[in-house]
Amino acid sequence: MAERPDPRDTQMDATALWREEIYTDRKVGTIRAMQPVGADGTADAKRQPIYVGEAQIMTSMGPLPVSFEIEAATLAEAVANYGAAAQVAVERTVKELQDLRRQAASGLVIPQGAGGGMGGGFGPGGIPGGKIQLP
Repeated sequence: MAERPDPRDTQMDATALWREEIYTDRKVGTIRAMQPVGADGTADAKRQPIYVGEAQIMTSMGPLPVSFEIEAATLAEAVANYGAAAQVAVERTVKELQDLRRQAASGLVIPQGAGGGMGGGFGPGGIPGGKIQLP
């Protein structure tokens, strides 16, 4: 993938231009074909095209877009490789979502004291949390 540009640099790089073409079967997903071009818009044979697949997975919060690169030299190869690349990307995304859920669920919750003038939830020696001691 391309390097993240400096946000203060507003000049386009005329040696790194791409024409984007979008293909879809209107059933499964979309392939974005990034064709390298020169500053005059003609094809740049020195660089290889890049194919990016797009799909959606349904979550409890609604559809989640998933983007992934497809290893291919031609559009026909990208179409043929779409399913396998999408499967890997969806599995990776599901695993990342499960990891995020696990991290959120295992977060340590320290109750705040509700005892008015009763010490404010502080345990012995004025340490918050009673017997729980944090490193």
